[in-house]
Amino acid sequence: MFKIHKNVRRLTAIEKKQYQDLGYVKNLPVFSNEAATELHNFYEDLSKRMPKDININKTNMWHKASKKFHDLCRTPAILDYVEDILGPNFVQWGGQFFNKNPNDGSAVPWHQDAQYWPLNPTNAVTVWLAIYDTDIENGAMKVVAGSHKKGKGGYKHHINQADHLVLEQEVSTDQIDNENIVYIDLKAGEISLHNDGLLHGSDPNTSNRRRCGITMRFSPTNVKGDLKVWPFFETQLARGIDEYKLNPIAKIPQGEATPVKRFSFSKEFEKDW
Repeated sequence: MFKIHKNVRRLTAIEKKQYQDLGYVKNLPVFSNEAATELHNFYEDLSKRMPKDININKTNMWHKASKKFHDLCRTPAILDYVEDILGPNFVQWGGQFFNKNPNDGSAVPWHQDAQYWPLNPTNAVTVWLAIYDTDIENGAMKVVAGSHKKGKGGYKHHINQADHLVLEQEVSTDQIDNENIVYIDLKAGEISLHNDGLLHGSDPNTSNRRRCGITMRFSPTNVKGDLKVWPFFETQLARGIDEYKLNPIAKIPQGEATPVKRFSFSKEFEKDW
């Protein structure tokens, strides 16, 4: 689909230890520098399908709707990195875009993903694939290194409905260890991995450049979603075997449908394939 970077590899022992100790790794090569334009076109092609009144950042489940998106998530190099963290058997249950236009005033407050996700046990890896170069100026993700060690519920979240915030729940800044803040700068085609307990957020895009990335959510096959909280929770086997069969299965998309909300069953997209 896209040209793979010549330096694609597996995680080193140092990177595996960093993930365990700090909760993230970054600048992992996947797609070549020459693939940047193709990645831009990929985003433009899918985003132009969105209804004018729908913010693409408010949609999810693209891996269940779009064959192009699903196939991108099955890039062997991406799955190799994930396998080095989760082991040989894992599923995908989330996939979405995070876009910030030039001089976009929106921010993502400090939060833990695990706070939102009713998973048992709590165990998920997020892949963040840069579609465009991302840095401090255009609103790169920032993390608090090592914060995942407090686990789900280790930080107090409160409601903040300010217009400029993408999420309504946030961790107050007085709980943040500023000395451990790291910005996840990435070149287009690189990925980062982060733990679902890691505190992270992002600042507004103050540049004249777009910042856009794709997130892919993966968990080992022994993780069960609480259907009472998330009735739409479905998984697709990403690699290996699903020996536990704990969750409903999402169909593999056969064409191009467009999510218009955060949560959907895979069957909702079939009519558009």
